[in-house]
Amino acid sequence: MCQEMATQRKHPVRDFNDYITCHVCSGYLIKPTTVTECLHTFCKSCIVQHFEESNDCPKCGIQVHETNPLEMLRPDNTLEEIIFKLVPGLREKEEQRETEFWKKHRPLENGTDDGPKVKKTRLTDEEDDENGADKDYHRSDPQIAICLDCLRNNGQSGDNVVKGLMKKFIRCSARVTVGTIKKFLSLKLKLPSSYELDVLCNGEIMGKDHTMEFIYMTRWRLRGETVESGAPSENTDTGRTYTLHTECRQSYPMVLQYRPRIDFG
Repeated sequence: MCQEMATQRKHPVRDFNDYITCHVCSGYLIKPTTVTECLHTFCKSCIVQHFEESNDCPKCGIQVHETNPLEMLRPDNTLEEIIFKLVPGLREKEEQRETEFWKKHRPLENGTDDGPKVKKTRLTDEEDDENGADKDYHRSDPQIAICLDCLRNNGQSGDNVVKGLMKKFIRCSARVTVGTIKKFLSLKLKLPSSYELDVLCNGEIMGKDHTMEFIYMTRWRLRGETVESGAPSENTDTGRTYTLHTECRQSYPMVLQYRPRIDFG
């Protein structure tokens, strides 16, 4: 009985080709890289070369980014490991091809050219334990704290649909775009896919490709509260000495407001 069940579970690799092949080169995904805007995955070299000529996804045609689509790429290491397990010998072939490529194209350094260091395919349990103690699983890119506040529009259509978040404080990468924040809000608020939101900072609508870092530097940080503090100096009218220093302070975290999109047309 168990053997029959095991036999029924077996599937040829070609049954998974739609999920493990690249739309650009039609080969198995090598260093799978996902476009965060539409979640389609391609070989890293294929998608990077494609973005040299176009800002659109080669599969669905959506505009990934107005100026720098490479910012919207993320490696999918889990999918890479799955593909290597599904396709016998693929890892070894790719490592060999990469080594041969670098031997032909990389200039000699110090008179030697041994190609790139090929990573170990599997660590022993002892090595894994030793290295695990020093691992840092935190993200290396800059982080930013954000408060997502629902903006009420005095009875405007859509106010009943767009609610405030139960947990409105989030921490994310400074490279996250407004478009990603909108998707996060739509998911949390369970909005229809056709429903659109405006995201504002200090009353100004932000473009979908603006990053959190850009908004913080150009819209939030520069509009802080004016604070005066005293320090000694001479006043010629009264003879007393004092000085007022004006500082620009902004509260933290950065506050972004959201509301139903207003059609000004």
